[in-house]
Amino acid sequence: MSIFIDPPVWPAHGTVFSHLISDNSLAELHDFAAKTGISPRAFDADHYDVPAYRYEGLVRAGAREVSGSRLTRILIDSGLRVPLRERPNKIRPRLMRAWDSLLPGHTALGEDLLERYEQPHRKYHTSVHLSEMLTALKTLYKRHHTATPRAVLLAAWFHDAVYEANPGEDEAASADLACTTLTPLASTGSLTNREVTAIAHLIELTASHQLADGIEEYTSGALTRADAAFFLDADLAILAADSPRYTRYVAGVRAEYAHYAPDAFTRGRAGILQGFLNRTAIYASDTAHLLWDAPARLNLRTELEGYRAALGEQPAKEGALNCARR
Repeated sequence: MSIFIDPPVWPAHGTVFSHLISDNSLAELHDFAAKTGISPRAFDADHYDVPAYRYEGLVRAGAREVSGSRLTRILIDSGLRVPLRERPNKIRPRLMRAWDSLLPGHTALGEDLLERYEQPHRKYHTSVHLSEMLTALKTLYKRHHTATPRAVLLAAWFHDAVYEANPGEDEAASADLACTTLTPLASTGSLTNREVTAIAHLIELTASHQLADGIEEYTSGALTRADAAFFLDADLAILAADSPRYTRYVAGVRAEYAHYAPDAFTRGRAGILQGFLNRTAIYASDTAHLLWDAPARLNLRTELEGYRAALGEQPAKEGALNCARR
């Protein structure tokens, strides 16, 4: 466990900066920064930017000197590096271009939605999650050589527009927001009433992540059961992420539920994971099942084993609980 710093060669604000990282944990990095008087505002996702005049003092305090390329490799190998695609400020322009293409003439609405996803209390349910969900939808529909329906894309944009870590209430509030916001657009011809109904219905389904029968009838043909399956599966694509990304996802969820005591969170989260593992198929569509079921089960089992160990419990067999909350 060490703190590393590269030479101050990165120009900004009339000086040059170094990067300060940990090869072990952000907690270790934040602790070192606090002890050496580095402002929390200098933290940028996975490192601190520190001006040249602090370099020698930080080395004396214990930071190990390495080259810029070596520091980057250490950060990658640690699993702590946050790639550009997971940084809200970096992906915002791309998301806004996607929004303007989806619903031309309503840029302000897209900006309002992104501001919601960028609220400071969110750690996982951010614009990064939105971006990853849109990418997952594209992957699923591309396998079937078709474009993602507009209603499905709009449902993705609105599905976590309200997020206060209140399961059930958040989904209902997000669906209500979609209806309130989009219904006036239907009267102008920008959308159809069928699409608005379909959007709200998809968002409501994320409360249980279980497909409901009769979706074609309920949405007057605006959506098919396959559309709903792809939507729910894309929302859960994170479960099949590579190990570093999955670790950041779990940390984000824990931070959003920081108001829960560690033991309460551990027991609740363990039940949720077991519920997913108890399913015959985690994903509703065959396409997502083939793509993501195996890596998702590996991630879920690994995380669950950690909680079981913390609780002093024996590993549970799949098939005992039925809990499904992401």
